[in-house]
Amino acid sequence: MKALKIFLASITPGLFLIGYNIGTGSITTMASAGASYGMSMTWALLLSCIFTYFLVVIFGQYTAVTGNTVLSSFKQQFGKGFALFVLGSLLLSEWVSCMGVMGVVIQVVQEWSRPLTASGEGFNPVLLAAIFGAVLYGLFWQGQHRFFEKILSVFVGIMGITFILTMFMVIPDPKEVIAGLVPKIPDGTNKLLLVAGMVGTTMGAILYVVRSILVQEKGWTVRDLKLEKRDAFVSAAAMFVLSIAIMASAAGTLYPRGLKVENAIDMVNLLEPLAGRFAISIFVAGIVSAGLSSLFPIVILAPWLLADYNNKPRNMRSTSSRLLVLFGVALGFVVPVFGGRPVFVMIISQALAAIATPVVLGLMLILINRPSIMGGYKASRQRNLLMGVIVLFTVMMAVAGIVGIAGQI
Repeated sequence: MKALKIFLASITPGLFLIGYNIGTGSITTMASAGASYGMSMTWALLLSCIFTYFLVVIFGQYTAVTGNTVLSSFKQQFGKGFALFVLGSLLLSEWVSCMGVMGVVIQVVQEWSRPLTASGEGFNPVLLAAIFGAVLYGLFWQGQHRFFEKILSVFVGIMGITFILTMFMVIPDPKEVIAGLVPKIPDGTNKLLLVAGMVGTTMGAILYVVRSILVQEKGWTVRDLKLEKRDAFVSAAAMFVLSIAIMASAAGTLYPRGLKVENAIDMVNLLEPLAGRFAISIFVAGIVSAGLSSLFPIVILAPWLLADYNNKPRNMRSTSSRLLVLFGVALGFVVPVFGGRPVFVMIISQALAAIATPVVLGLMLILINRPSIMGGYKASRQRNLLMGVIVLFTVMMAVAGIVGIAGQI
């Protein structure tokens, strides 16, 4: 038991990334891919998770070697202009994402709860937003990083168990999963948008900026590089397993019947008659856990990013931090109160994040090649080649996403 606790403590930064990364946007994208194309998109998911592992290692190693976080380094090495562009893009993307994620979670719970209410309209969305918002802000009020890690670990655990259970209830033919590892673009009107969405939800720039902060919080140095790599592997592997479980749940039930998933509500409406009330209840619990596990890091990112930019200690109990988090929580009321399409809001947030990703990776490529910064840990030729390929890949995916979104408007 003691050994297990030590191991879990050593991978908490990775668990934090999983909690942030596997949210309602990932669920909708993976379920849509599974419903539309079965398991034929498995290759795109695997490739993005491999790239994510490599980048998580790079950004973590940079902070372990230099002791500096990403945004403060960008400001110091490239000037305020680049740093403010990255900071502004990430903050805007995360605040828009707050609206979309909370909207999706509330709509899913409301749809699931319709049979439980006399009116048949489900639980009141504003009341649900108030409850979820109060839970998030109450958890944040503790103000301790270790407490944040424990909460995220619980959310990730619940999410993982529920999605994997659902997959085994409706699992498709394993041969389909293996066949899906062969790279190909299937026929379909939204194929580019889906591929870009799968990559975007797995390889967003914010993931790597946060990784840098987490490594500094953990106090890892060059002596911990082996531990940092193991943590990165656990994180990327878990992202792949959870994402493939969601895709398989849709591929095993909806794909054979030609049913499509356009948003999170579709998953509730379409899966329930096929998988049963119990299975869909488990799946909804996973969606709620995924939503909260991504909302919790999202609302605390604003004070983290600003502290990173200003190269100041992260004091989560300061008045400014609490006001920023309260603002993020308040954004969760936008869709329930004023209406709107939360999935479309999520698409906007992912598009904003896609703009910053190639910039962040390009700037990091420059930094890891400066001997004055990295010393003996300067990037090798092989690492530079792979990093260059990934930067080009993210640019291609950003373009594909913009073309895909334009085709849906």
